[in-house]
Amino acid sequence: MGNAGASLRRGGADGLYLRIGAFLAEQQLSPEPAHYAFAYAVLSQPDSQLAREVADITNGGFRLRKDDLERLGCNATAGVATDPAAAPSRRPDAGYDEQAEALVAETQAQMDGFADIVRGMKDDTHGFGRDLALSAAAIDDAMPVSELTRIAGQMLARVQDSERRLARATDETDALRMKLAEARNAARRDPLTGLGNRLALAEAFSERSGSGPHCLALCDIDRFKRINDQHGHGVGDRVLGMIAKTLAESFDSHVVSRFGGEEFAVLLTGVPLAQAAELLDAARSATSARRLRNRETDAPIGAVTFSAGVVAIRDGETMEEAMDRADRLLYTAKAQGRDQVCAG
Repeated sequence: MGNAGASLRRGGADGLYLRIGAFLAEQQLSPEPAHYAFAYAVLSQPDSQLAREVADITNGGFRLRKDDLERLGCNATAGVATDPAAAPSRRPDAGYDEQAEALVAETQAQMDGFADIVRGMKDDTHGFGRDLALSAAAIDDAMPVSELTRIAGQMLARVQDSERRLARATDETDALRMKLAEARNAARRDPLTGLGNRLALAEAFSERSGSGPHCLALCDIDRFKRINDQHGHGVGDRVLGMIAKTLAESFDSHVVSRFGGEEFAVLLTGVPLAQAAELLDAARSATSARRLRNRETDAPIGAVTFSAGVVAIRDGETMEEAMDRADRLLYTAKAQGRDQVCAG
């Protein structure tokens, strides 16, 4: 039974809300009312005709497509593929990463400006203190020298105190700016695998040079949910790390990113499509040749494989357009038996 099928049988009635959330996540459906209603209808009556049809469609790890949902009576307006032939693996919206990046960039700009202002104030007060000291030394007849000295001393003390406080503020601002720079880097990094994330891939895609061929590949671990279900998420995380390391080593001169969940993307520069497919197939073969075991239980995990779709990036094509084409080829690879690379 596939992803949705597993959701149909998990837990009791008191866990229905959690199972609906898991169903939506597994099928990568947006949290709109039509999707919730559909998930409720499927999960609240697991022996219904609707539930059986969903289980049949998703058997083997496939996800529901737009035409599947429409045929089954779910008329949602978002969160599904618009092309019936499109691959069913709908990726999460990258807007969250973009919003976080925009917030970090805006905050950093504000702090940069504040730091410049603080430095200017520090320079001004330092100059004021120096000028005041010279002026106090030059005054002789306007008032008693002792009084002038007392007033000047008080003012100098206040200026010096302000300088110390401004110096501390400058140090704190510089430290915060360094932390923000680290946050900018972290916003581009997947914490589990250490690879770049979708934001890093998008930047690399937009910054690629115009000369030479470029290819984009999308890889998906086969039957990854089964690994998590049978061996636990800790083992699943180590499998993700193993795949990430294999891809990073196989494409050390190219951009490898974790695109989301069990999906990885590779941006190849200066490589024609045929060669890109060969490199992917070599990485796929190296991965499938390994036989893994659960280090806690010593139970065999067996072979871990991935399927991939790779395309040559067209002139003027956006990353989403190229990724959609790669996604369709990935779905073809899955439908043809998995553990293979489809190029187009």
